[in-house]
Amino acid sequence: MAKVADEEEGKKEKQEKKKAWNEPEYQGEKRQYDPNFKGPIKNRSCTDIICCLLFIVFFTGMIICSVIGYTRGDPYKLILPTDSKGQICGYDAEVKDKPYLMYFDISTCAQMGAAAAVSGCPTPAVCRAACPTSYYVYIETKAKALGTLTQSDVDKMICKDWATTQPSTSSSSSDIQAFIDDDDCAPYYMDSTGVVNRCVPSIFKTITDYATELYYTDGSGVNRTLQTSSGTDVTGTLMSEASYYLAKFYSAVQHIEMVFKDIVASGYLILIFIGMGTVFAFLWIVIMRWITGAMVWISIFMVIGLLGFGAYWCFTKYYEIKNTNVVSEWGFDEAFALNFSYYLRLKETWLAFACTTSTFLAIFLFLLLILASRICLAIELIKEGSRAIGNMIFTLFWPIIPFLLQICLLIYMGFSCAYIASMGNSEFYSNSTNVTTNGVDYYLSRTPCTPDSSTAGQLCDFVKYGGEEYIIPVLVFMLFMFLWVMNFIVALGQMTLAGSFASYYWAFEKPKDIPAFPLTAAFYRSLRYHLGTLAFGSLIIAIIQMIRIVLEYLDHKIKGSENPVAKFFLKCLKCCFWCLEKFVKFMNRNAYIMTAIYGRNFCSAAKEAFFLLLRNVVRAVVLDKICDYVLFISKLMVTAAVGVGAYFWFSGGIDFFQKYNPNLNYFLTPVVVVVIGMFIIACTFFSVYNMAVDTLFLCFLEDLEMHDGSPEKPYFMSKSLMKILNKTNKFEEPKGKK
Repeated sequence: MAKVADEEEGKKEKQEKKKAWNEPEYQGEKRQYDPNFKGPIKNRSCTDIICCLLFIVFFTGMIICSVIGYTRGDPYKLILPTDSKGQICGYDAEVKDKPYLMYFDISTCAQMGAAAAVSGCPTPAVCRAACPTSYYVYIETKAKALGTLTQSDVDKMICKDWATTQPSTSSSSSDIQAFIDDDDCAPYYMDSTGVVNRCVPSIFKTITDYATELYYTDGSGVNRTLQTSSGTDVTGTLMSEASYYLAKFYSAVQHIEMVFKDIVASGYLILIFIGMGTVFAFLWIVIMRWITGAMVWISIFMVIGLLGFGAYWCFTKYYEIKNTNVVSEWGFDEAFALNFSYYLRLKETWLAFACTTSTFLAIFLFLLLILASRICLAIELIKEGSRAIGNMIFTLFWPIIPFLLQICLLIYMGFSCAYIASMGNSEFYSNSTNVTTNGVDYYLSRTPCTPDSSTAGQLCDFVKYGGEEYIIPVLVFMLFMFLWVMNFIVALGQMTLAGSFASYYWAFEKPKDIPAFPLTAAFYRSLRYHLGTLAFGSLIIAIIQMIRIVLEYLDHKIKGSENPVAKFFLKCLKCCFWCLEKFVKFMNRNAYIMTAIYGRNFCSAAKEAFFLLLRNVVRAVVLDKICDYVLFISKLMVTAAVGVGAYFWFSGGIDFFQKYNPNLNYFLTPVVVVVIGMFIIACTFFSVYNMAVDTLFLCFLEDLEMHDGSPEKPYFMSKSLMKILNKTNKFEEPKGKK
């Protein structure tokens, strides 16, 4: 009796829990019928005003930072090199005709490695009209100075233009040595090429034979290596520190030039292929209302067939090996070494494969059995999305506006950050305290100085542009605003599309009752009433993205550390915030849909959307996965079709079109450009499709909760959707009924 009583009590407790779960506080209250609701509400008020004001304040701060950067910065400081006197090569009046920077001892730059880009290269540098095209070492001139120097010998020396004294035909051997010791002239130079306005040794163009280039022949015909003023061998430093990367850079530059020429030569054909692909993508979206069902069901049955054949094959192999009773000749060593062919000769292996495949087949069939109706519903909603786009064709071109806004924002931020980053003042360091020839120690031994007309470039060398104490915070603020405004533009595009497709769904007779200019009306409502809601949602995502950037920065900083605990927690945080960003983006989309329909603020809309999906979680998951699959296949088909056509055209696979092909260095260059461009366009088109399906799905769920098909509460869904759910509007004669 006690056992029976316990069972009854357990059942009662389960029923109470189930009842409690269905209470409003767990799944939210269902939408109540509103006889006045006929689509997106027209009479609405502004939402999230505080966030709107906050966004305006921060946006104004971004503008102010940009203006300060434009008035105080000079991007030429970042683009063009600066010599030791602080003159910008090719820009300042004194060196307007000298665009190239030449380092006196480039080996010191190689010694410092990447630090030279931040701290400056600890060697004198001068602006030149052209990079040197020969090899030279000062010992050659010094030796000739024991006799008589010619003007040609003097002209070989490269010295500071602003030095108080210059080499002449009357200079002695000790004078030449003094010029080198005082860093007034270069101790050596090599055949060089201008790379981003810096003179880089040309030997790095061909890394395979650069070692033989680092020699010169003195007056007696003896081959000698190039040396610095202190006698340090230049060969070893350059070979070990910089040769590989500079050679790679040269190779990349050459390939980039050829690729650019190919793009220019085939530009009109690339545009033609992308235009044809755009038309094909549009046609694909239109015909998806007829092919979606076949696409999904054929894929499902192919998976079932593949799993079934796999199970059959594995069982066949198992019984074949079992009936032969052959003992494997392989020993323990082969098994321990994980030799896969050894395991394929064991019947246990095939039995495990067979059981695993059969299990997956059973699970798949079970899921298909219980989810068949929901799969049909998801397919019909995807078809309905195609019909909606077909009736509101301009929605396909709407993404162009957010895209152009994002491009404008990117250009604006690029210029603003360039000006802000160049606001720093020139920093000069004294070289009078130099007591070592080592480049790093040389840099550390220098002290800041203030140059004048006589010391600039002599006792005070330019090193870098400073001011990081306020530039870095401003750039961080600009980065945050870039993320916020970029997500704001995305949110504006999503809410506008949501309002348009909601107008389509809540039209009782489609397409007759669709309001005029639904896209324009939705865009107006978003800008007029919901800037604060858009700012709120985009702010949350921007904060998460900013945290992820900080985590990536910390990960880069501790990459070489030996602390496994810190690395583990950092990886976990990165994973958690990645998942959080995905979830917030998903919730934001649905919140924007609810706001576009009912004019709610962000929190209320997000709450309603969350509970609405929670009450229909199985339908939501099935629709999401099937929609993702269909869109993935569609993007793949559209991109692949255009890419294959471009491949056969540019590769000369079609003889008839060979005469129309331009001369190309790499025929794959236009093919890759076409594929990338087509994939971007396909993603743009199908993002509209995805938004249509999501909006129609939420409207469909709201329709089910508010209406029952009676004359007072008729369904707004299409007849095909009602047919799948076995529902009808009572004032209509059910289809098939006489």
